[in-house]
Amino acid sequence: QLLIGFESGTVVLWDLKSKKADYRYTHDEAIHSVAWHHEGKQFICSHSDGTLTIWNVKSPTKPFQTITPHGKQLKDGKKPEPCKPILKVEYKTTRAGEPFIILSGGLSYDTVGRRPCLTVMHGKSTAVLEMDYSIVDFLTLCETPYPNDFQEPYAVVVLLEKDLVLIDLAQNGYPIFENPYPLTIHESPVTCCEYFADCPVDLIPALYSVGARQKRQGYSKKEWPISGGNWGMITQSYPEIIITGHADGSIKFWDASAITLQVLYKLKTAKVFEKSRNKDDRPNTDIVDEDPYAIQIISWCPESRMLCIAGVSAHVIIYRFSKQEVTTEVIPMLEVRLLYEINDVETPDGEQVPPSSTPGTGSNPQSIVPQSHPSTSSSSSDGLRDNVPCLKVKNSPLKQSPGYQIELVIQLVWVSGEPPQQITSLAVNSAYGLVVFGNCNGIAMVDYLQKTVLLNLGTIELYGSNDPYRREPRSPRKTRQPSGGLCDINEGTIVPEDRCKSPTSGSGSPNNSDDEQKMNNFIEKVKTKSRKFSKMVTNDIAKMSRKLSLPTELKPDLDVKDNSFSRSRSSSVTSIDKESREAISALHFCETFTRKADTSPSPCLWVGTTLGTVLVIGLNLPPGGEQRLLQPVIVSPSGTILRLKGAILRMAFLDTTGSLVPPAHEPWREHNVPEDKDEKEKAKKRRPVSVSPSSSQEISENQYAVICSEKQAKVISLPSQNCIYKQNITETSFVLRGDIVSLNNSICLACFCANGHIMTFSLPSLRPLLDVYYLPLTNMRIARTFCFTNNGQALYLVSPTEIQRLTYSQETCENLQEMLGELFTPVETPEAPNRGFFKGLFGGGAQSLDREELFGESASGKASRSLAQHIPGPGGIEGVKGAASGVVGELARARLALDERGQKLGELEEKTAAMLYSADSFSKHAHEMMLKYKDKKWYQF
Repeated sequence: QLLIGFESGTVVLWDLKSKKADYRYTHDEAIHSVAWHHEGKQFICSHSDGTLTIWNVKSPTKPFQTITPHGKQLKDGKKPEPCKPILKVEYKTTRAGEPFIILSGGLSYDTVGRRPCLTVMHGKSTAVLEMDYSIVDFLTLCETPYPNDFQEPYAVVVLLEKDLVLIDLAQNGYPIFENPYPLTIHESPVTCCEYFADCPVDLIPALYSVGARQKRQGYSKKEWPISGGNWGMITQSYPEIIITGHADGSIKFWDASAITLQVLYKLKTAKVFEKSRNKDDRPNTDIVDEDPYAIQIISWCPESRMLCIAGVSAHVIIYRFSKQEVTTEVIPMLEVRLLYEINDVETPDGEQVPPSSTPGTGSNPQSIVPQSHPSTSSSSSDGLRDNVPCLKVKNSPLKQSPGYQIELVIQLVWVSGEPPQQITSLAVNSAYGLVVFGNCNGIAMVDYLQKTVLLNLGTIELYGSNDPYRREPRSPRKTRQPSGGLCDINEGTIVPEDRCKSPTSGSGSPNNSDDEQKMNNFIEKVKTKSRKFSKMVTNDIAKMSRKLSLPTELKPDLDVKDNSFSRSRSSSVTSIDKESREAISALHFCETFTRKADTSPSPCLWVGTTLGTVLVIGLNLPPGGEQRLLQPVIVSPSGTILRLKGAILRMAFLDTTGSLVPPAHEPWREHNVPEDKDEKEKAKKRRPVSVSPSSSQEISENQYAVICSEKQAKVISLPSQNCIYKQNITETSFVLRGDIVSLNNSICLACFCANGHIMTFSLPSLRPLLDVYYLPLTNMRIARTFCFTNNGQALYLVSPTEIQRLTYSQETCENLQEMLGELFTPVETPEAPNRGFFKGLFGGGAQSLDREELFGESASGKASRSLAQHIPGPGGIEGVKGAASGVVGELARARLALDERGQKLGELEEKTAAMLYSADSFSKHAHEMMLKYKDKKWYQF
């Protein structure tokens, strides 16, 4: 029998055997769904007014029962108020209790703003389960696949617009099952991602162990009930990890080994900041309109497990991995003033004031005010916002669970009414204990072990006297609070505080104190006007950069010829505006040769800018152990400058054999556990892990620097700094992402261009290996998330909710089919429910007969003692039962096979009859043609 429900409110019971309608049921309200009772004597309908009607099959005149699950019952006996339509209903029965009625929709109209709900009615209880997204469909999982048996429901699968939820019906409160599948990758928009292949083998278990502790409570105690399918044969033995940064400040670690994707651990970076309750409480977060905690850049060292992130509000957070829970009383914090200005300052007579020429100071960097607590200075003397970070760090103790724990928070502050610019590059090195970041204003380096700022320079100041653009500050620098000493660019030394002269003090300064005061007042007024104008320009530029960096999917499609994205790709830029906005685009810590005259490698930092310049900064590190925490790190620019065409994207180093030289790193160890004396002695002797050449090697043991820009790639021999290989990657487009990766025991450069081409080059010779048109740059999401990794893997966000993985390795392509799993698992069909002797006899159809129902005491009565005697067999009662059930099963299968064979024979008989009819018809037509032309001659045709 088949139930057919019509939208008009009519239900027809159709008999499939007689091929006619047995009954017709009519209701005033439109019908959205119907469901059978398992006995076939009743069915239930859901209607557009929020009611449920239960009908007896043989009583078509009126419903047996009418239910309004969410309607208010009126006292006067009137009908309940109409509710929203019930879109779907299911009617499931149990052997031992009341049936389950499960429905979606049907809420009253006065519940405005309420989330979508699934209602479970069981006996006298009604449970309303709210969902995060709209309900698309739901399905009840039952113990039996047969609809004519007691259903015994145990779970409900609810398909939402952006999620899949399973509800446990067997436990009180109806908890949900913990979902093992990554359906929450887009619960907050993904703003950046990084891909790491061939990670340390102990990394995934470590992340999983700390991630398992942060699971929510209240899940069902049972395992995920959907267990069909089989995994494929995993041919890849190396672990892979994907890290995604999100708009709400969260970071997720995913196990991406082979073709799986499982969430390992989630880190919330926003919990370190005070959350504003209303818009009036956040006057400093107007650097971004929304999502002030969004992640922009991720720098991660898998070997040491050090993590560093840069956020959209110009903040940097350094994390250290620990398996112990700790409580941080005071969150360590540094505030950095990073601003470089070029302003015109005029005298009262209209003449330009020349820059002061203080010998020995050169281009002094800006003063740094490191703090371990939030700044209390909110405005400067002229009323402009000053020394204020965009976000406020919590001043209360912070409980940190096992996993990534805060080591240091660094924030760029407002300077004279100008907001800090967003960070464009970031790098962390665990062996040196340093983190460095840069933006369009300059670069800052921080020692996160000693919690001090080591370097704070404007981009132009990095060049010193070797600036190829011949740029000079056209106004005196602002008088700022010194921080104990300024780094001299030309000499690379620390200038004491007493040697730093004021920019206004010199041979041309007035002798009279009153005149000097008037001059200073006039200069301050001019500076105020200049700052206001500079602020307007800065805000316009910030708005342009915000459109490129904010995690919103409402941006217009990107024009690849748009200069706002391509930045400055010309090597002959003379515009002061573009020069003043030369940003730091790439940073790389390494142990290599800093100058041409070096005979041994040393720790250094390579800095790349958007104008295609590479600068080298030398690092003088103190010994390890306790001395590392007491002695300062000396930072000195080396004067080495290399030039490429286009903005610098990536830098790496090769040894003489062409193998990749990874940055030095410190092996991970637990920092929250007190060390023994032996461990301390080992720590003193511990050296950073590095595969760079030692100082005892000869000068012939060179290194090669690989530098990739938006337009070209170069391989430079060190320490001679000669370019030995050069490759122009593209002329009409530009490179979006370039990575130096390992593939099949060799190193290559992989590039993704804005015109959609994926290109690879051999190293160090830079010979083209692959050039494939893959995907054009259609939106900023692809440009923001595309990344390469080792072993020929890459990924990007193809949509706001999907990660697209791809491979350019032939070996992976050949093994892909074996890696794919099987969706379905073959299982044995359970036996059909027993219907009894008379039901099977008169009900028709192939039914399995039970021996107990045919000859048992319940059906035939107790047998006489003189009729038969029970003799136990050698196998015992269990063996008899097993044999009987096996025989019954075999008989049922044989009968089913006979029915199928009879059906096929019937189809064959019908086909034979049709062929016989066709042959007979053809014979008649042939006979008629013969009679027609029988008596005709050949010339009459």
